[in-house]
Parts: sequence; C-alpha cells; structure tokens
Amino acid sequence: MVCYMIDAFGTESQRYKYLPDMVSLDKLGCYCLTEPGSGSDASSLKTTAREVDNGFIINGEKAFISGGGVGDVYVVMARTGGTGPSGISAFIVDKDTPGVSFGKRERKMGWKAQPTASVVLEDAFVPTENLLGTRDEGFKIAMRALDGGRVNIAACSIGGGRFCLDTARSYAQSRRQFGRPIGEFQNTQFSIADMATSLQASRLLTYHAARALDQGLPEATMDCAMAKRFATDSCSRVADRALQILGGYGYLSDYHVERYLRDLRVHSILEGTNEVMRIIISRELGRLEPVP
Repeated sequence: MVCYMIDAFGTESQRYKYLPDMVSLDKLGCYCLTEPGSGSDASSLKTTAREVDNGFIINGEKAFISGGGVGDVYVVMARTGGTGPSGISAFIVDKDTPGVSFGKRERKMGWKAQPTASVVLEDAFVPTENLLGTRDEGFKIAMRALDGGRVNIAACSIGGGRFCLDTARSYAQSRRQFGRPIGEFQNTQFSIADMATSLQASRLLTYHAARALDQGLPEATMDCAMAKRFATDSCSRVADRALQILGGYGYLSDYHVERYLRDLRVHSILEGTNEVMRIIISRELGRLEPVP
C-alpha cells in the first residue's frame, strides 16, 4: 500500500528516494491511518500537522500499525485543515525522525509473525518535501490505497483457505472411520465441495476487482469492497470447516489449520470491517449507473 501511494501520488524525488529499497524489501513501509479513537470512522482522526517554516510539526498517535517499530517508512495521515475528510493530508515519515516512538508490541490472537504496535508522534518535524500529494487531499489518497489493500487481503484469504482445503482433502482420504475413509461419507464430500466452490468464487471475484482497479474503472471501489467482504468471510468458513473435518487433530498445531483459522479471522476487520464494506457497496450502487 505504501509503495502504491508513493508511486501514484509522490514526486519524482520521493519515488527515487524511497521506492527502490522498498521494492527490493530492504526497507518496509507502514500505513498509518487508524487511531485509538478512530477505526472505521477514519476521517475523525485527531493527529495534527501544523505548518511551520519548511515543514510540518506532527502530533498524535496511530494504533494497530502493522510493522510498527520494525518498518522504516511510515505514511501518516494527519489533520492540516478543518474537520472531516477534506482536512487531512498524507506525510512520509522516516523511522528515525526525532519525536517518533513506538508502543509495545500487541499480543494478538493470530498474525503472530507480523509485529503490530502503536506509532506515537510528539512534535515530529517533517519537511515540506515529505508531503505526499496535495495538502488536504490525504484522505482521498488513503482511500485509494485501501482499494488495493482490500484486493490484497482477499488474495491472502484465498491462499489460507486453499491450504485448509488441501489439508482437509488429504486428511479425508487417509483418515478411516467405520471401516472406510471419511472422504467416502457424503457429509464430508458435501463439505469439501462447498469449500472448493467458495474458494473458486472468491478467486474469480478477486480477479474481477483487481482488473477493475488496474483499468481505473468507476466501479473499482465497489468491486474491491465486494471481493474483500466475500473472500474474507468465505475463507474463514473454509478454515473452520477444515478444522471440523480434521476433528480433534484439527485443534492441534501439528496440522496448522488452527493457525490459519486464527490468522484468517482478522481479515474481516483489516482494511475496513466487513460491515463497512457493505456500506461502501450500497453507497457505490447508488452512485453508479445501473448496468443495462
């Protein structure tokens, strides 16, 4: 998301300075929108950026930042104008900027491989050249980035769901009960068929959203919200059903299904909750021309 934001909205010097190391994964970028008091209502953020000579002084706190404390480059949304989305700007903030600190790592149900922490900015000076895009246009930039982020979360969900489906299929072929493999029981067959169907539908909807985003189609925001909502819900159910097929063994860490179930659960919250996805879909349907 951070690479996209800098590439799409940054200046030539910003792209030259940051993108090579980020594309090569020598440096990690972190997206900083959520705050302790503003999650789904992101435009109510309280972090401020006060303009001074040659730059801005940023004060505030960002919460639940993926890669917080580990990342090198932080795109921070801060208020430069009035209330609401129209008064928000985006800034590129380097990790070693004086006044930037990080909270303790959060203890999470899943996603344990990725550190999550708050980002605190106390009188952090950011030079004018680190303003990303146009002043007071930061919320639009943040929302554009979220479209791609939602496709990404959908794709991650599909990958996790595919692992769980493959594990359940393999287990159903080898696990014997009542004298035959449990995969020969109709109930198991129906469950696996539904799991595979959900994955295929999720994959096709995600491809469709990615295509709309790549082509800049007017329905891209809606399609991305649809893909994210459907794929994350569907793949969580796939993981849950896989654990049920494995029975007690699925609850053990040996087969890894329980980890995928925990990891997938947060996907319906990340990049906008699935309740918010439904709001976006409804709003966009009212805005777009009906398809003939």
